[in-house]
Amino acid sequence: MFSLTLNKIQAFFSKRKLHSAAQHKIGELEKIIGNPITNPHFYLRALRHRSKLIEDGLDDVESYEQLEFLGDAVLDLVVTEILFELYPDNNEGFMTKVRSRLVREDMLADLSRKLGFPALVEVGSRVRGQGIELKNSVLCDIFEAVVGAIYKDLGFAASQKFIKNVYHTHIDISDVSSRQDNYKSLLLEFAQAKKLAVPEYQIISETGPDHDKTFEVNVVINNTPYGWGKAKNKKKAEQAAAKRALEQLEHS
Repeated sequence: MFSLTLNKIQAFFSKRKLHSAAQHKIGELEKIIGNPITNPHFYLRALRHRSKLIEDGLDDVESYEQLEFLGDAVLDLVVTEILFELYPDNNEGFMTKVRSRLVREDMLADLSRKLGFPALVEVGSRVRGQGIELKNSVLCDIFEAVVGAIYKDLGFAASQKFIKNVYHTHIDISDVSSRQDNYKSLLLEFAQAKKLAVPEYQIISETGPDHDKTFEVNVVINNTPYGWGKAKNKKKAEQAAAKRALEQLEHS
């Protein structure tokens, strides 16, 4: 009991030392997280874009990037745990596929928006107004960085509780798990996970009369063709190309 009281006292004085804008951010984060924050500096780092470092003379590790690396690992573990609880009779392949959908960039960026993170992100004055804090890639990293900050500040149990609350409140996991395979989406997720360029779909040929066309499509990543598809409409040809690309990349 004494240690809990001491932590609260330390947290109170730690927050009092912050300037008003930082105090406001921490107050908003406490509402979002649902827990009092002990060390606010983790969270300020989690919300700080790299563009702010030079401006404020800060070290490289003072942006969200290091905490994002940590949060990514914590998030993967907790989402895996959620799937174990919801789908105890499903195999590893099913869980891997659903997990990739639940932690992909656009999903985490959407969660950041729902939680109000864009208004709290700190960017450098030279890039302010360019919408950096609204980009999916940044908001995805911010979400993971906040998870990392919670883990460092409050421990695994608190980060686990936060992630589970967010996912159960804002995502219909059963709907995500029951979606039919979208090979284009899976290929994009694979490319993002491997830090590859966004797949591009190029029409090789378009033959036949207007009422009965046949499309041939290549999918290219980093200027290298990885898959070819042929179908009676462009979308199906792209899906076929994406499927072949996934098969090739998984065996490369």
